[in-house]
Amino acid sequence: MPELNMKQLVLGPLRTNCYILYNEKKEAVVIDPGDEYSRIKDMLLKDSLTPVAILLTHGHFDHIGAAAKLKETYGINIYAYMTEKEVLEKEELNLSVMFGMGITLKADIYLEDNEEVCIAGYDFKVIHTPGHTQGSCCYYLPSFEAIFSGDTLFSGTHGRSDFPTGSETTIIKSIRERLLVMDGDIDVFPGHEQSTTIEDERKWY
Repeated sequence: MPELNMKQLVLGPLRTNCYILYNEKKEAVVIDPGDEYSRIKDMLLKDSLTPVAILLTHGHFDHIGAAAKLKETYGINIYAYMTEKEVLEKEELNLSVMFGMGITLKADIYLEDNEEVCIAGYDFKVIHTPGHTQGSCCYYLPSFEAIFSGDTLFSGTHGRSDFPTGSETTIIKSIRERLLVMDGDIDVFPGHEQSTTIEDERKWY
């Protein structure tokens, strides 16, 4: 199995995990640039990385806060799940209004369930996992046995479901029917806290 070239930053007041994947050409994919644009840019510059896309697991403010500035700086596309458009564009739904921020964002490319997209040589498979928000999704890299789960699945728990467009029944269904059926060796890189594996999370559900 090839090595996954990845950097990680923990950003903002809610300590959101931002993942930066890159290839041998130093092209990078930024997953969930939630805040602290300057720190993201500094890491990109330090490692001579050029971002070519932004992937969002969902539209909450702590996962999208630096996306617009990155897009403006580098002229790159923002990807999100098709049913997350409303959450991205309404500050009441993305919760930024609760923190006095008023963030809104428009994605450039909206993805569908099971869609496969190749960016910077990485073949991502989109898995729709509603429950935390209506358009939450995970990005699976079969070649690396890795999945970026956003705020759907954490180590030992799962994301909150009491926010607008969320549902506890739905998030549990998403985890059981879309994620835990996957190979147990798959590494899970969540939106907060430490990584885990599919196998380690099965005991909780």
